[in-house]
Amino acid sequence: MTERFANRVNRISVSPTMVVLAEAEKLRARGLDVVDFGPGEPDFPTPAHIKEAAIEALDRNRTKYTPTAGIAPLREAVCRWHAQQLGSSYEPGECIICVGGKHAIYNAVMALIQEGDEVLIPSPYWVSFPDIVKIAGGEPVFVPTDASTGFELRAEELQEAITSRTRMAIINSPNNPTGAVIPPAEFEKIYEVCRKRGIWLLSDECYSHFTYGAARPYSVASIREAKPRLIIVGSLSKTFSMTGWRLGFALAPKPIIEAMLKVQSQCTSNPSSISQYGALAALTGPMDSVPVMLAEYARRRARILAGLSAIPGVSCTEPSGAFYAFPDVSAHLVDGSGDSTALARHLLEREQVAVVPGDAFGAPGYLRISYATSIDRIEEGLRRLERFFASAAVAP
Repeated sequence: MTERFANRVNRISVSPTMVVLAEAEKLRARGLDVVDFGPGEPDFPTPAHIKEAAIEALDRNRTKYTPTAGIAPLREAVCRWHAQQLGSSYEPGECIICVGGKHAIYNAVMALIQEGDEVLIPSPYWVSFPDIVKIAGGEPVFVPTDASTGFELRAEELQEAITSRTRMAIINSPNNPTGAVIPPAEFEKIYEVCRKRGIWLLSDECYSHFTYGAARPYSVASIREAKPRLIIVGSLSKTFSMTGWRLGFALAPKPIIEAMLKVQSQCTSNPSSISQYGALAALTGPMDSVPVMLAEYARRRARILAGLSAIPGVSCTEPSGAFYAFPDVSAHLVDGSGDSTALARHLLEREQVAVVPGDAFGAPGYLRISYATSIDRIEEGLRRLERFFASAAVAP
């Protein structure tokens, strides 16, 4: 049967990271040993006190609808936590609880972007940014960054891309997929560009607490005067290893939150009540798990960078945040085609190593490798990668 689908569906595609996960799962179902560098989620368990809070919420029958924007204690906790950790100043009326950080981004874009509006997105970019803009009828405009500057966005690059149709800029730091972290001084310049041109700055902080070396957790919301043109999106998925709980938030001026609330009220209503009580425990309890995870990620990061640099024809910029390596493998692509999707497919078929191709992030010739997995699996994956790239032709 042939069916006509709405244009908004035809404009977008299934998330490439989900495609990789599905293909890896098919191989596992056949009994094959897959080294999975695809998932963008911590491999650590959710801390015990968070799980215990969820169990207590179940025992107390907190299983009913909540306010669409989230329970009041959680919105208060988000504002306090963000102020303590990242130096902001928000009130509960300037906060909405969403079904993950992606949902918060979706709500914000749907509330502000309409047909013909342009949204600036630095590339490489997280796979969902462009499609969320397209669903709203907007036009993604990509602002290229490159390895020579560590993939860090510069304010002047953003400035050059602004037109009379620009409505918003979406910035993700630490960045998925590159691990780039924008220095605070440069972030302030980026905000100033947005302020002068009257465009919204949406700052995706989902990896805020995973930074290495001189980089430190930072929020542009620490600039008090930035609030009128700023939307902050955060998530508990990475910081507290709560990916499956689907709990995120947004902080923004009250009229924007109210508009996002309209959107949310007509699609999901409230996030899971049990997840909200778990999130409340996360944001008001100890954060001992965060430095433990960060130290382990730093160890894995060092190993995978050393392993990739030892493979001829592969180069990798050192990531300053998140938990991804983003190696350039273009030297191994046939006829300089830049088709890293075909390469990733053959890598999975021949060596059972799952990665996400750079094409999905607007960066042909690159691969995203998640090191949110054990050192043992990293070692095995590096052995397979070395063998794969040593072959005469890695792609037909």
